[in-house]
This record gives sequence, structure tokens and C-alpha cells, in this order.
Amino acid sequence: MPRKSVYKAEIEHIQVMDENGVIDAAQSRNTLSDEEILELFKFMQQCRQLDEIAFKLQRSGRMGTYPQNKGQEAAAIGTAYAAKKGQDFLVPCYRENAALFMHGLPMHYVLLHWMGDERGNQIPEGVQQLPLCIPIGTQMLHATGIAWAFKMRKEPKVALTYFGDGATSEGDFHEAMNFASVFQVPLVFICQNNQWAISVPRESQMRSKTVAQKALAYDMPTYQVDGNDLLAVYKIAKECVDRARGGGGPSFIEAVTYRLADHTTADDARRYRDQKEVDSWLGRDPLIRLRKYLETKDLWDETKQKAHEEKCKAIVSEVVKTAEGIEKPSFDDIFDYTFAAINPELERQKRTARTSSLGQDPTQVGLSEQPQPA
Repeated sequence: MPRKSVYKAEIEHIQVMDENGVIDAAQSRNTLSDEEILELFKFMQQCRQLDEIAFKLQRSGRMGTYPQNKGQEAAAIGTAYAAKKGQDFLVPCYRENAALFMHGLPMHYVLLHWMGDERGNQIPEGVQQLPLCIPIGTQMLHATGIAWAFKMRKEPKVALTYFGDGATSEGDFHEAMNFASVFQVPLVFICQNNQWAISVPRESQMRSKTVAQKALAYDMPTYQVDGNDLLAVYKIAKECVDRARGGGGPSFIEAVTYRLADHTTADDARRYRDQKEVDSWLGRDPLIRLRKYLETKDLWDETKQKAHEEKCKAIVSEVVKTAEGIEKPSFDDIFDYTFAAINPELERQKRTARTSSLGQDPTQVGLSEQPQPA
């Protein structure tokens, strides 16, 4: 019998606004108004300011480590803006701060997290999102379960989960994609393809020409967008969110962007990537193209820029003061939040932990058995 084709597919690449701030009129329909673009541009600058200050906090010893979001804000903001705040659920990795802030997370929570204070992971009541997820890929399984719950409860809600190109090499990614597809859950997978999985370039970790084509194996709608183009990201994310809410199942978005900074402040990307590559992406910064567009519309100028920069500095300064002004957690929390009831042995460990190695008998080091003051 002759061979015949049983499956054909193609991946669309979507760009609405190019690097020079020029918009494709046909593609821009049903995207964002100029007023929305202006407000999102302002918000993006505020998030960039926090990102820069967080880097300085780490360098000055006031924070343990930090993964900068610089250059990837459009992918986070465009997708988050397409979802309904307080209703839809965000399941992040650790480079989507802007999306979390947009959906109600106070900015100082992210600083607390990277300062090693677990209270930064205690999501406020009514904020529909999970804490930052550091293990690569595990959050996609959580997102799939959340979306499945929405479907089982017949709730008109959608989950959005974020991850990098490196996470698509994890088994968790494929398990989540398969389950989401089989059960047609209302979930949008958002891959921020920033070209580097720490020090591994995309072309060294996968043979596929695009990340988006991986979703073809799970028979879900899949798109590749210019991840630095706010309008393109929003346009496709809105389609995916609306389809999921209407019972159309999961979708996949590959947002092609670039990690302008190091992987984290513990990394030095100069060891493994060429500065010329970084320079080639600097001109594609989402802030630059948005500003160019707004200036052509007479909605932005240097005077407004300087005034807004000062406003952002003031806002971020207060965020830092809030994070650093919170009372330090008690050592007792290790016990109080782990055990429902403290038995005598644990009580002894709790008393002695402040003055000697954990669980050591105070009499062995000449200490009093009396409980230490809080």
C-alpha cells in the first residue's frame, strides 16, 4: 500500500509591534488601546526599577540571591493582563514578578522570599497564585491539577503556568502537558524562551526548531510569539485564555525573549556567552519599543520619562523599607510551624537550639536547663 500523510502541522510566529515601535495595523486589531499600552508601559518601568534595586540589594549583602527579570517583562505582563485578576490562577516559576504584581501580590513579598523569609511565600487572601517555584518544572504539574479542579467544579476559571525553555526538557513538563491534553483542562502553558537554561543554550538542549512544536505531540493549539512584543503576547494569550474558559482545553505559548542579565546573582554569564549576542538583544528590549511607539503618538517624552522614573524610585524605596522593616521571624517558628504538638524531647530541643547545637543537652556544655527568653 502507498504511504500517506497522517499528520501535518505548522507553527505560527506572531509579531504586532517591531523593535522600532512600528505596529502592524492588521495584527493589532483586538489587542490593546493606546491608553492601555501607556499604563502597562508605566507599570513595566516600575517592575524594572524593582528588579534593578533587588540586584543592588544582593550585591550589598542585604539579600541572599536574586534572578533578574530584566528584558522579559512583556511576556509576563502581556499574559497576566489577558487573565482575570482575582479569578484566574497564576502558577509561576521565578522570573515572572511583573505578572504576580499585576494580579495583586505586594512587591515586598518577592524581596522577602529572596531574603530567605518564608513569609514572602504566604500568599495574601484573595490573591490567586502560588508562591515562586525554584525546582525546574514541578509547578506545571500543580497548575494542571488546579486547572483540573476548575473543570471538575465547573468554575469559569483558567490557570496560567510559566516556565523557561530548559523546563521543557524535564519529565514533569511532558507529564503535565499530556494530562492537561487528555483531560482538556483550562490551562495555558507559557514558555519564556530566553535562550539559556543557566549556561546551556537552547540549541544544545533540544533538536526541535521551536519550543512551540513540542506541544504538537499533545494535540493542543500552540504558538510562537515575539516575547518582547507586549501586544503580540497579549493578543495570543487572550485567545488562549478565552478558549480555555469556554471549554476548549489547554494551549501552549512560546514567548521568544532573552535573559539580559545573569541567570542569578550567583552566576557570571560572561563565562559562557558572547557579549555581542547580548548586545544584539538589547535593542529588542520591550521598554525601548514601547517608548518609541508612545513617542510617535505624542503620549510620552523625556520630561514624562524623568518624572515617572522619580515616581518609580519612590515606590520601590518604600517597598524595600517595608521588606527590611518587618520584624525578623523567631527561631521558635521552626518548631511551632512544623509540629502540631511539642513533646518533651522537642521542647528540650527548642530550648537548647538557641544556645547550642540542635538537641544538645545543656548540661553537656554547662548551660542552664531553664527555658531561654524569647
